[in-house]
Amino acid sequence: MIDQLGQLIPGNILPHFAALVAAYVLALPIGWDRERRERSAGLRTFPLVALACCGFIQATERITIGSPEATARIMEGLITGMGFIGGGAILRLEDSVRGTATAASLWATGAIGAAVGLGAYDVAVAIAFMTFVTLRALTPLGRKVQEAGKDEKGSG
Repeated sequence: MIDQLGQLIPGNILPHFAALVAAYVLALPIGWDRERRERSAGLRTFPLVALACCGFIQATERITIGSPEATARIMEGLITGMGFIGGGAILRLEDSVRGTATAASLWATGAIGAAVGLGAYDVAVAIAFMTFVTLRALTPLGRKVQEAGKDEKGSG
């Protein structure tokens, strides 16, 4: 128990806290976009997903040191869990499916948290940037493509 209390010394906890904050902050723009569009997951969910994935990686550091196989098993569990959470965001309606972008965004946000937890900040920033750009820039383009498809069906 005394050894475990030593983990709370600021020099030990600060790097972990900084990583958790980084994962949280990188997920905020994605959560903001989903919240703004009134999706099923939003401003609270996305940062929490990144935080949790980063936390799982960090919490298991001691048991995975020197064992890429153990790290891979932790990652497998996170990937599966993210798929489960993302599946909850997908709704099948009569003739359409909704929520796939939110589900994929949740999965990407889990990858952001895992990357930060593994110390791959460059990868985390790239995933966060590309996810946000995809949601912001490609959504209007997707609408135009759908409208063009409807126009073609209506005129043909």
